[in-house]
Parts: sequence; structure tokens; C-alpha cells
Amino acid sequence: MDSISEILHTLLLWIESLGYFGILIGLLMEVIPSEIVLGFGGYLVYKGEISYAGAVLFGTLGAVGQNWILYAFGRFGGRPLVEKYGKYIKIKKKHVDLAEEWFKKYGSGIVFTARFVPVMRQVISIPAGMAKMNFWLFTGLTAAASLPWALLFVHLGRSLGENWENIHEQAKDYVLPAIILAVLLIIVYSLYKFRKSRKKSA
Repeated sequence: MDSISEILHTLLLWIESLGYFGILIGLLMEVIPSEIVLGFGGYLVYKGEISYAGAVLFGTLGAVGQNWILYAFGRFGGRPLVEKYGKYIKIKKKHVDLAEEWFKKYGSGIVFTARFVPVMRQVISIPAGMAKMNFWLFTGLTAAASLPWALLFVHLGRSLGENWENIHEQAKDYVLPAIILAVLLIIVYSLYKFRKSRKKSA
């Protein structure tokens, strides 16, 4: 792990010592990008320290839990809390503004689609909370989008083995099509809503 900073190396060792719960807590805290945590989880699967199914399960639970925190941030604190403390959890006001615009324009379904778009993946939870979106619908959509993300990066980490640090290079072939598909889904959904609104007004 020579190319990884000493701090990151220490955090990964801590995750390794906790096994499944290391993956869970690592994703809840989001100190390390989720791709790194899940990829490292895949590496632990490769080493035989944990199972693939367990890594995916706890990776999905960690992602859902982290978004619960952001949802609560928006629901119980609203924009004033976001503007005051967002910078401490790496949330920029401009990203929240964009996510809120998306949520108002596309509705609850964007909670699923936005999970495949960088930055929006976490930020979309805040306007969902601000809009008091149904908690269980939010949880279901978040879990449905988080599962394939966990499956992919744990698989890549396991496949790469000792070279798991190169996970971003390997992931590009999968992530870019996912982003394109997410954008297409947004376009299709917006066209559907537009046609539906025209029928109502006719």
C-alpha cells in the first residue's frame, strides 16, 4: 500500500480489524470514499477474511445508514443547518441547491436515479429530507440503488486482489455507462411527467 497515504492506510487497517463492522462504520462516516471502502472490502474477501455476501450486505447497510443521516440533516435541520454545517461533512451549498432543484422537478424517483451520479449520490438525501419524503420509500429507493454499487465495487476489489488500489481505473468501464443510463432515465421520466401534465390540462 505504498501509494496510499499513512492516514488512509491506518483507517483501512482499522476497517480490516473490525471486518464487516469496519465496512459498515466506514460507509456511515464517509471519511473515505465509498468506492475505496467497498473495494477494500472486496480485497478482504480475496484474502478470505470475510465473505462476499457479508461485505455486500454490510456495504449496502452502511450506504443506507449514511443517507439516513443526511435525510435527517435535511428533515430536522433544513436549509439553515445545511448552510451552517454542511461544509463540515463536505456538502457544498451549490450541490444542495442543484439537488433540491432536481427533487422538485423529478419527484421522489430521483432518489434512486441520482445515486448513480457523482456528488448527487449523497446530496440528494438532503432535499428528500427537507421535503419530508416518506421515510420508507426513501429507504427502499436508497437500498435498491446502493445494492448494485456495493456488488460492483466488492466484486472489483475481490477480482483485483493485491492490486485493489487500481479499482478506479477498473471501475470506469462500469461507472460511466451507469451515469449515462441514469441521465437517460431522468430524461425519460421528465418526458413522462411532461406528457402526463399535458393530458391533465387538455
